[in-house]
Amino acid sequence: MSTIELTAENFESTVTGEGITLVDWWASWCGPCKQFAPVFESASEQHDDIRFGKIDTEAQPQLAAMAQISSIPTLMAFRDGVLVFNQPGALPQEALDEVISAVRDLDMDDVHRQVEEARAAQEAAGPGGADPQA
Repeated sequence: MSTIELTAENFESTVTGEGITLVDWWASWCGPCKQFAPVFESASEQHDDIRFGKIDTEAQPQLAAMAQISSIPTLMAFRDGVLVFNQPGALPQEALDEVISAVRDLDMDDVHRQVEEARAAQEAAGPGGADPQA
């Protein structure tokens, strides 16, 4: 499966779907991005059960800001609509394979429970959350 160009229009619908979506945040001027691109493309051809998307941070600055991208390349992994991995830096093929295996092996019932617990704690803290430096 080839990679999908993600934009503000299709990002949410792509990453919130069932299954695994890997997202590569990149820019054409970025040397490490150019190094990572063939690794990401190769993985997309090997794992046809995973969606692979690329976001050009220069073409999609609002999306990059919303995702708080501060360094590129950044790899994000979503599973069943939950962000389960977020790391800047170009990965070698072996490391990307390890990320894919780890995301596949996740106990999503446990992940969803943790997400709900975090959401409940945030709601209990009230608007703006607790400020430990107050």
